[in-house]
Amino acid sequence: MSNGFFAGSGGSEPILPAAKNAKPSPETLTKLVKRLRALTLKLLPVEVDPQAVNEPTSRIITPQVISAFRAAAGDFDETLPYCLLRARAEFMWDADHNAADYDENFGRAIACEVLARRIVHLTAPDHLAAVMATRYTHLQIDGDESDPASALEMAIDSHCTIFLSSSESQDVVNSLWKGDLIQKMNEKFDVDYVSYSESQTGSFWSHVNPSRLCVPRYQNFFRIVVWLFFLFVYSQAVRQPVERLADPSYMNTMDAWEVILYVIALSTLVEDMNRLYKLLRFVTWRAFSFWNIVAFLTNSLLLAAFILRIIGLHDNTDYSAKLRLNSFQVLSFVAPFIWMRLITVFDGYKYVGMMQICVARMLQESGIFFALLSILALGFGQAMYALDAADGTTEAPSGVVNALVQALLQSPDFSRYSSSPSGLIMYYLWNVVTVIVLLNVLISLFASAYQDVVDDAEAQYLAFFAGKTVGMIRAPDSYVYPAPFNLIETFLVSPFEYWFSEKQYAKLNRIIMSVLFFVPLTIIAFFETVFQRHENEWMTNWLHGENEGDNSYPAVRDPEVDGADAEAGLRISKVPFTELIKVFPNTAQSSEALMLEEIRGLRKQLDLVLRKVEINGKNSSGERKED
Repeated sequence: MSNGFFAGSGGSEPILPAAKNAKPSPETLTKLVKRLRALTLKLLPVEVDPQAVNEPTSRIITPQVISAFRAAAGDFDETLPYCLLRARAEFMWDADHNAADYDENFGRAIACEVLARRIVHLTAPDHLAAVMATRYTHLQIDGDESDPASALEMAIDSHCTIFLSSSESQDVVNSLWKGDLIQKMNEKFDVDYVSYSESQTGSFWSHVNPSRLCVPRYQNFFRIVVWLFFLFVYSQAVRQPVERLADPSYMNTMDAWEVILYVIALSTLVEDMNRLYKLLRFVTWRAFSFWNIVAFLTNSLLLAAFILRIIGLHDNTDYSAKLRLNSFQVLSFVAPFIWMRLITVFDGYKYVGMMQICVARMLQESGIFFALLSILALGFGQAMYALDAADGTTEAPSGVVNALVQALLQSPDFSRYSSSPSGLIMYYLWNVVTVIVLLNVLISLFASAYQDVVDDAEAQYLAFFAGKTVGMIRAPDSYVYPAPFNLIETFLVSPFEYWFSEKQYAKLNRIIMSVLFFVPLTIIAFFETVFQRHENEWMTNWLHGENEGDNSYPAVRDPEVDGADAEAGLRISKVPFTELIKVFPNTAQSSEALMLEEIRGLRKQLDLVLRKVEINGKNSSGERKED
């Protein structure tokens, strides 16, 4: 590599070459990751402020440093974002497992993420999707190959807000969200991303394609409609004990609203179990979140209510009546969870998405509070039980638990221990520890988590939106039957997969989906061929106008006046645009870089002067010798 490769200090950087078709082996990528780690350790041997690394005019991540990291990849520069994000994950692991060097390793992790973002910025637009979405594997510590993952997926798994908030990452995410990029299985049964415009003719009927149901945007809209309908059905079903109590058939039959409720609940259960299997099969445990627990609780309660309701239909005995009562009581516990899951349905909107991020971060931070609370509750619970057992008789342990919970909820019953001074003192201590200490700790943790999210709200939401989009298509499904229609696929279509050939099974699915989803597919085709085609042509121009700051608009930079003003000899561009911008500061470089550039310029001039002085001195000495 010639020295001139590192000579430039900054303006325009060369564009990355096209991504190659042949994927590097896991051994090659592992070696490249180790080399990038070694470079990062040389770049940041000591602790640095992460903010100084992430600055647009950082004196650490300079154009020369970016060029050096690109040169370090050799012929595999299309894998650089993936390898840098993998190096970031390893530095974060080192930081989490070595508290003494946490700040140093955290700064190196941020440097790798910033480098990945800057290098992606240099990628040619027509190769951006390939660089971001191509899946690679590397060797793990035990020598096994990792699960395939792309740079975009690895950034989502590692919650790389700096990388995911870049315009290039969001361009790819938006293309996936809108269906401009679609998944396609190759001959190695791996997923490739291709442009949707390359796979269709552009006519209306070519857009009436069942595969468009895989698009995250349409999946999200379909889910909103189904979930709102589910809430309406649930509201009607829980009213049946009041409305049908005098109906003799109430004891032996289920109402139509109940049937619809449990059919949709069954479809949701099948969908969640299918998603769980695919996450375990194709992704990792990092894809699980708080909302997976909420979904599990919701499905469990609905299943329990359904079982109790079915058993209660057997006869008209008092035991069956009790089971029917228990069924609706269990069903009532579902309401908070299904309304809570409404947040996940509308999280594609920024306000709701930020709300979900805040809730998730607060629950994550509250782990410290609940850990301390559990330990103290065990200690005080045992102490209260021991005081109660000191006289040889004890009450039910549930009484002690009830007293502790009431005190935690700021409704203590001090009269319970009024006859025992030692028990009262212990109860006072429990109230002091929980109400004054632990609850204030929880409040401070919630405030800190909320402030962290709000301070970086845009990047946090963009990272969340990227995770939501990729999560909808990450576990590939060739034929998407949204709930509750997935029951048709599970019980009526899937059995034919073992009897039909691959082409016959694909044709069967296309026919069934085209009939079943004809109305939604027609709406999607109308949207894509009529509205979306002209969206960028008239709406963008109407709202945003032309890019008036572009160099391709010289008439805007140096405009000429017309009409009476021109006849009067008046002008706007008395001073040319190029002369005006000469006095502007160079905001693309830091003040340190500008000072170093000035010093280098002065040094060159000084060297030139010294050489001239030396030449003049030699000439003068030669003339004296001749004399």
